[in-house]
Amino acid sequence: MEGDDETRRLLREIRDAQREQLAEYRRVTERSLELQQRAVTRQEQIGHLYRRLMLVGGVLVAALLVLLVYLLAKWWRYLFATGIVGVG
Repeated sequence: MEGDDETRRLLREIRDAQREQLAEYRRVTERSLELQQRAVTRQEQIGHLYRRLMLVGGVLVAALLVLLVYLLAKWWRYLFATGIVGVG
């Protein structure tokens, strides 16, 4: 009888320890999933921001190129005049 009581007590302790371990595993798993979801959300936000910055940067570069071409076309003969006058 005494051995049966000791066996039951040990089995209860093992069962309780397994329940605690399972509960802790669930908490850790839920926390991990939450952190992963937050990381994915942040990556999506950064991706949207990156695309916007690339769009704005591309538009800015295109505008500067158009301005450069315009200024070169308008001031070409003054900027690159060779000073050679035709004989005539």
